[in-house]
Amino acid sequence: MNGSMEAVDGNVKLAGWFSGAGERDKLYERFAERLIVNPDLRRSLVTYQADKTKPIYRWLKYKEAFSSPLVEYVLARLHMKPGRLLDPFAGTGTALLASGSLGWTGLGIEISPAATLAAEARIGAANVDHQELSRSISRFSSEFPQMPAAEGGLPHVPITRMAFPPQNEQAIARYREYCLGLPNHGIRVLFRFAGLCVLEDCSYTKKDGQFLRWDRRARKPGCGTRFEKGPIADFSTAITEKLQQIEDDVLAMGSAANGHEVTVQEGSCLELLPLLDGDAFDVVMTSPPYCNRYDYTRTYALELVYLGLTDDDVKALRQSMLSCTVENHDKMAWLQGVYESAGRPEQLQQAIATCHGNAALKEALLALERARGANRLNNPRIVPMVRGYFLEMCVAIGEMARVVRPDGYIVMVNDNVRYAGEEIPVDLILSAFAEEFGLQAEKIWVLPRGKGNSSQQMGTHGRAELRKCVYVWRKV
Repeated sequence: MNGSMEAVDGNVKLAGWFSGAGERDKLYERFAERLIVNPDLRRSLVTYQADKTKPIYRWLKYKEAFSSPLVEYVLARLHMKPGRLLDPFAGTGTALLASGSLGWTGLGIEISPAATLAAEARIGAANVDHQELSRSISRFSSEFPQMPAAEGGLPHVPITRMAFPPQNEQAIARYREYCLGLPNHGIRVLFRFAGLCVLEDCSYTKKDGQFLRWDRRARKPGCGTRFEKGPIADFSTAITEKLQQIEDDVLAMGSAANGHEVTVQEGSCLELLPLLDGDAFDVVMTSPPYCNRYDYTRTYALELVYLGLTDDDVKALRQSMLSCTVENHDKMAWLQGVYESAGRPEQLQQAIATCHGNAALKEALLALERARGANRLNNPRIVPMVRGYFLEMCVAIGEMARVVRPDGYIVMVNDNVRYAGEEIPVDLILSAFAEEFGLQAEKIWVLPRGKGNSSQQMGTHGRAELRKCVYVWRKV
């Protein structure tokens, strides 16, 4: 995390950033006084680790989430009274649940069907009939072992074939059929979600960054590996234990259940944000996908197949997501259609002009173009990916600025990235975008411990930390 440190008001200010890149250095100087190392923001607080053992949150390991204590911390530091909260990249609904428990109402937007189901299950758990849930789980324990085998297995996509031992494959297929027969919607959501929670444990795979890592026992053609993940859970046992965990947590909530209205809507925020009323939210708190090449349709391929997505569905979902993988295509024509339908094409034009006019971003893109020309990028599609990512984020930031009320806040968690040794200061570029849309970047909280570059880049460019940040922008 290039730069020295200096104490400021109990926090620590970064002093000096030595990139050797003129426009990026200028942008750093513009925001230097607002880059504050916040010792409270330990990685265990910001990431999902703080929720690993907490009821409701512990049901699903979703490493991309921030934590409920972070939401509570931010709202307390902003001294905000309960109001309306928006999370346009809602994930599994952490911001909605945590703020709801403090008296907030909220709306989340999430494009992944797997994450949306998780959010719906966690939110809906507060209103489920406890006795009906207990009866349903009891019936399942007696009925499921007696179910006949399902016809065929799971409708796999190429990346997930042979992911499960045959016994688990058949059990999962039967369980999907069982869930379809549950008459109560809230119970059905919880049951479907429970199955999603245990898929990885019952498979030959392990989530590893942007890939699924395969156990050697899968004997998957073309996947030579010595990796062995340890015991592979029996699905029937794992689902029984997960349902019991869910029942225990729901019963423990009792009268403390969150009664405030929080909802999640499935879809792309790039398409749904333009439909929201202006000045409608007091706080926007979110963590978008990072510009780091992670393909969530591959990482969560098992979960998407379990939910019934076909190969074409998964490919379409990948293209609809924020451009953060090298396979994403340009969304300009689609965005133009969205804004023409919304009757506000000028909003899109402002975002395009803001993005294209950012000198630091142009400098970073030019450096990546040169690296591509010199064959120093490991994938030539990194350049259009970065270009698309910042344009789409600029569009989203413009919409967030529009829908938050005056004096309201936008709080965003994100990481900087580096390709071919070229650091891209995501925090500074996005903050510059924000200020073009009438927001004031009050502070950029920097985590005391940054993110190291990859082992491949360390060998060429040495070890250097990248800033991990929480941005705090206020609408003026």
